[in-house]
Amino acid sequence: MGFRCGIVGLPNVGKSTLFNALTETAAAQAANYPFCTIEPNVGQVAVPDPRVQALAEIAGSAKTIETQLGFVDIAGLVRGASKGEGLGNQFLANIREVDAIVHVLRCFEDDDVTHVEGRIDPIADAETVETELMLADLDSLERRVPALLKKGTGGDKEAKAQAAVLAPVLDLLREGKPARLGRPIDPEAARLFEQAQLLTGKPVLYVCNVEEGSAAAGNTQSARVFERAAAEGAQAVVVSAAIEAEIATMTPDERAEFLSDLGLAETGLARVVRAGYALLDLITFFTCGPKETRAWTIPSGARAPQAAGAIHSDFERGFIRAETIGYDDYVACRGEAGAREAGRLRSEGKDYGVQDGDVMLFRFNV
Repeated sequence: MGFRCGIVGLPNVGKSTLFNALTETAAAQAANYPFCTIEPNVGQVAVPDPRVQALAEIAGSAKTIETQLGFVDIAGLVRGASKGEGLGNQFLANIREVDAIVHVLRCFEDDDVTHVEGRIDPIADAETVETELMLADLDSLERRVPALLKKGTGGDKEAKAQAAVLAPVLDLLREGKPARLGRPIDPEAARLFEQAQLLTGKPVLYVCNVEEGSAAAGNTQSARVFERAAAEGAQAVVVSAAIEAEIATMTPDERAEFLSDLGLAETGLARVVRAGYALLDLITFFTCGPKETRAWTIPSGARAPQAAGAIHSDFERGFIRAETIGYDDYVACRGEAGAREAGRLRSEGKDYGVQDGDVMLFRFNV
């Protein structure tokens, strides 16, 4: 089960530099001119979680495997992308394929790095990208909603249901508001909303790319972005892409010393990945044994068979039960045997809602 965040923004804001640091590769060419990223580069990034090592030590595991989050470096957008300007059509198509948007905003001054619109204003940059995405969604729904309404009037129940969900979203877009503000709470309506693949229907994480000296506390520009994020229910983090690029080349010991000197408790990578994980409303469960301790990703609210399916489809198809221990109980009881003896190991059925941190062993028959 893969989850992917698309890294977007105007040209020269630090997208590819951040992507390189996130994936610790040089897969994306970072250059001081627009459109240096032509094809979306995809990288898998381990989600930092100290629980993995703690469980592995108790279980005596030979190796550990952290869960991962995918990041896609998407070509820079320019004004007019919704009408095909720059690499607009390709940009919009690539965004449709991701689960969430990581919007990198330039919050630093540097005369040596040009800005495509000749000024440093992260809020204006955010609005430029958001406007292009809203225009693309508006164009899509203005063609689709009337057709759905016509089919619904003719007795097509599915079209009628889709129109009931998308017509209010079209009204929002006409008011200059993103589609995500109209995301339904009802599960079936939410399913229809997701099927529409609206660009502004995806959750957003703002990444404020600041200069090295502001990496710990941010600056006045990043503060403006945090205010915007709070107002629209989005998330924001501060990162110095330049620092992250430097850290990516260091050994673990060198990183720790470097971060300490800068007054940072953790890398920007850790903040971005953790925020992306939360943005997608994901949780982690674990499997432990002598061979390995492994973290697995599932959506919050997933049932036990869905968690089993994250490991293998046969596990879900033939699911019988899940022997489950909460993380705190596993640690306190020093493993499965201790948890069983203390009565902290539970046998859960198909309706069990998996909790973040559960240590699970699946029984199945196919």
